[in-house]
Amino acid sequence: MLTVRYTRWDGRQRVRLDADEIFGKLGEYLSFTDDVRQALDWLLRQGADFSSMRVPGLEEILEQVRRRIRERYRDHDIGRALDEMRRKLDELLDLERDTLAERRSARPELAAKQAFLADLPPALWDAVTKLASYAFEDEQAAAEFRNLLEELDNIRELEELQRTYGEAFQGADQLDYERALAMMRELDRLREIEHRLMNADLQGVDLDDLRQLLGGDTAQDFEHLRQMMATLQDSGYLMTREGQPALSPKGVRKIGQLALRDIYQGLLRDRPGSHPNEARGADALRPEASKPYQHGDPLHLDLVATLKRTLARGPGSPLRLAPDDFRIYDTDDATTASTVLLLDMSWSMSWEGRFAAAKKVALAMESLIRSRYPRDYFAIVGFFTRAVELKLKDLPEASWNMGDPFTNLQDGLRLGAELLARHRSTNQHFIVITDGQPTAYFQNGRLFCEWPLSFGGISMRAAQETLKEVERVTRLGITINTFMLDDSPSLRAFVERMTRINRGRALYTRPDRLGEYLLVDYLGRKRKKV
Repeated sequence: MLTVRYTRWDGRQRVRLDADEIFGKLGEYLSFTDDVRQALDWLLRQGADFSSMRVPGLEEILEQVRRRIRERYRDHDIGRALDEMRRKLDELLDLERDTLAERRSARPELAAKQAFLADLPPALWDAVTKLASYAFEDEQAAAEFRNLLEELDNIRELEELQRTYGEAFQGADQLDYERALAMMRELDRLREIEHRLMNADLQGVDLDDLRQLLGGDTAQDFEHLRQMMATLQDSGYLMTREGQPALSPKGVRKIGQLALRDIYQGLLRDRPGSHPNEARGADALRPEASKPYQHGDPLHLDLVATLKRTLARGPGSPLRLAPDDFRIYDTDDATTASTVLLLDMSWSMSWEGRFAAAKKVALAMESLIRSRYPRDYFAIVGFFTRAVELKLKDLPEASWNMGDPFTNLQDGLRLGAELLARHRSTNQHFIVITDGQPTAYFQNGRLFCEWPLSFGGISMRAAQETLKEVERVTRLGITINTFMLDDSPSLRAFVERMTRINRGRALYTRPDRLGEYLLVDYLGRKRKKV
């Protein structure tokens, strides 16, 4: 039997954070960077808003610590903090000098001690340090000096504080020796917390110090931040690779699901036009979605949803079904396809968030096909000065290539065709995401790179060789659909020539709308016999 006991909230109870929700926030940061370590650092320093609570980041907690430090300077004055110790030293020295004066007539050698005391340095710590080797004649003075010597370290630290930061303390509260020491200790603890937070040393921060110096709310916020990062580490979404954090296979899959979710949400917000299905193939059930039955629909009955509607209308037995109660599973046409996404990774893709948007689409497409169309083949090819196949595990950390800034679409088409040849299907597609016309190509196994004839112009030989490759893949029955992230005349002219040869389609879109456009296009083709 489950027993639940309620207690008064005292600010120290732990709030359980959901690992999926935390990773979703990390995924948002990963859409702006190719470095998992940097995304983690952003999450740690900026914090996150969750459905049930807000977790402040290190920067916010750091600001609270620094505000407390500034308050110490603003409210206090330490200019006279050592006056008490100076007075004690002067009093015991007066005792010693009186004793030396009384005994000097009988002991002339005491003149050297009088000269020693007369030559003491003005700084309190220096004077006490020098007196540590002195043999006092007066017993009371010797006893009082031993007590003063025990404060030597504190005196040194207070003198250092006065010398370094004395002018910064501008407050009206004049601190005596004991209160100045207490305040100095608080400053030391605050600076230690500040140092730990600046270095993201979550385990090194003393939670009790945080609670005493900044209050229970700040300590609770920090505990939630520490719990958030621990939950993320324990979730299985991250792994360590060569001593650095990296996405695990589970994390890579989750990133794809999040990207797909974001794109779907955009579709729902904008309510794009429908894509009617004129020809139907074999139905593939979608158990995650159901709809009201209409005359003529195949009766793939969702029994649970049907009975729930009946019971909601009127409980009791026997059940009284009505025509409007019937719910059926939604279906997709079971046309299989083989698709290769050709992703431009040239230098210009770093502009305006183009590569981040394109990579998000690639992850979303992989997640969509794996979850809803597992019989389909999907691969990703990145092309810059040359083309490479991008594996799913490497995709989240893939980036545009500054070292190889040219655009070799020809090699991307060649490699994509090789991949499709290993996974033959009636429906074979290339999805090309690019923001520029070709500037590199291979001929007889040799790589050639050429800059455009003018800014925004055409690289004539690279364009010609790429169009030859377009003709070749067209003969193989591969359809090319191009999504352009730039509307320059030269790119439009090249893509129009490519489209005329292949009879595929081309669409210009902004980076922030790329996912929605591509997803609608892909799903539209999945619901048609091609």
